[in-house]
Amino acid sequence: MTETEVLALDAADQLPTRRAEFHVPSEWAYLAGNSLGLQHRSVRPRLLDELDDWAQLGVEGHLEGKRPWFSYHEQLREPAARLVGAQPGEVVLMNSLTVNLHLMMVSFYRPTVDRNLIVIEDSTFPSDSYAVRSQAVFHGYDPDVVVVRLETSDVLDFLAAQGDRVALVMLGGVNYLTGELLDIPAITAAGHAAGSVVGWDLAHAAGNVPLQLHDWDVDWAAWCTYKYLNSGPGAVAGAFVHVRHLADRTRPRFEGWWGTQPATRFTMSPVLSPVDTADAWQLSNPPILAMSPVLASLEVFDAVGMTALRAKSQRLTAYLETQLDGLDVLTPRDPDRRGAQLSVRVPDAAAVSKRLRAEFGVIADSREPDVIRLAPAPLYNTFHDCWRAGEAMRRV
Repeated sequence: MTETEVLALDAADQLPTRRAEFHVPSEWAYLAGNSLGLQHRSVRPRLLDELDDWAQLGVEGHLEGKRPWFSYHEQLREPAARLVGAQPGEVVLMNSLTVNLHLMMVSFYRPTVDRNLIVIEDSTFPSDSYAVRSQAVFHGYDPDVVVVRLETSDVLDFLAAQGDRVALVMLGGVNYLTGELLDIPAITAAGHAAGSVVGWDLAHAAGNVPLQLHDWDVDWAAWCTYKYLNSGPGAVAGAFVHVRHLADRTRPRFEGWWGTQPATRFTMSPVLSPVDTADAWQLSNPPILAMSPVLASLEVFDAVGMTALRAKSQRLTAYLETQLDGLDVLTPRDPDRRGAQLSVRVPDAAAVSKRLRAEFGVIADSREPDVIRLAPAPLYNTFHDCWRAGEAMRRV
């Protein structure tokens, strides 16, 4: 396919690109949105609004201004719930991803002598591995014994055979390295059948694939918002707790003053009065300047919808796959078993990534020692981006 034909493909697509709404550095073919999404043009004026309120109102901005800070996080609840298929009370935006993973495990990893294993995928993101191993140590267990690393294809068989020893299943919804989309409802059901708690790291799934966390009966989940959700480096993360756990006063939880009843928060009581929503897992008052980009992003996702974005993502990823013909693609070839990512095995991935940028203006993400990740994010990537990436990969 010629470049002219690819541009025509973009012009004819049923979901026009929103590329012009984003800052695209140097007009790169930016295929690293699975690592850090691009900045939406609405973010800067949103941040300036908050800075203006701070300058003009000082402490009164908590209750006055365009978006009062006291209840600011509540504005994110419903759009975030729609994004992940949850009830509004099941979702809260707070902290960063690994902090939220730990807060969830404080409540949901309750090991016993007979049931203490934590199941993760063998190629899990390193931070998740560190987190679960440290939780095992915190509870007095040897992480080399209780943390079970499995190939994703082996998870269901392991749960069927040894699930009575598993306290927690914690997997990535979309594997960060390969781009594989796991069968979240099937694994969740298998974990529950074995008597296990099932939690999900959705860092590479939220904003990438449609999710129905409530209907799938997921116990808990956590995700970041700086990848496909384009909310900026180190952006505020999200957490989900299924409604059936929200009123359980016997479940342990770390607590802070933003988890108490809003109506009595400023009575300064020494004893917390918990709410029966995911807000109960909040610790501190929300960082407004960090939440503003998240709110701007969620409004974009609300406007487009995950169904349309997923369809566009599959079209882009399928076209990119044709451009990578002959290369060693690690990602599943079945479109329903992958997100907006193709991982390619190449010698010296870091050097390849540098050449792609320097010689062809293609931004890809490398993982040592030999994986290049290409992620056609449907909000701002185009068929032309995929064409450029394919041409560059072949030539490099």
